[in-house]
Amino acid sequence: MGNNIKDIEEIKKYLPHRYPFLLVDRVLAVTPGKSLTAIKNVTANEPFFNGHFPKMAVMPGVLIVEAMAQASGMLIYETIGFTNGELYFLAAIDNVRFKRLVIPGDQIKLDIELVKTRLNVWKFTGVASVEGVVACTAEFTNIREQEK
Repeated sequence: MGNNIKDIEEIKKYLPHRYPFLLVDRVLAVTPGKSLTAIKNVTANEPFFNGHFPKMAVMPGVLIVEAMAQASGMLIYETIGFTNGELYFLAAIDNVRFKRLVIPGDQIKLDIELVKTRLNVWKFTGVASVEGVVACTAEFTNIREQEK
């Protein structure tokens, strides 16, 4: 895998998300047109832990999938170049499986693979793991915002 480490300040130049919804903390490696590896540090002060769940803090599965989708957006920009203001949206999620709880203190490794692209549609597979144990797998599709 190619090496193209990006810290949070660089990620914020690409992704429009901001706290509390920016779910990619660092890009570890990128091979444009193929794959990207990123991480999400899960801290005890994440706002969603107040209600999910008060007696046993668990990261919502939809946010794990969202983290993978955000990482795939980084892969798109690394593949085609970044045009300021161009947005990609999550259009479909398929075959999601949750296999491990994600709790405060975990670091999620997000491994994204580009399956195919056609016109403005990008299909990916993603694996989210913690300490080498798979937490979630999914297939998902991103689509570029159409001009209005």
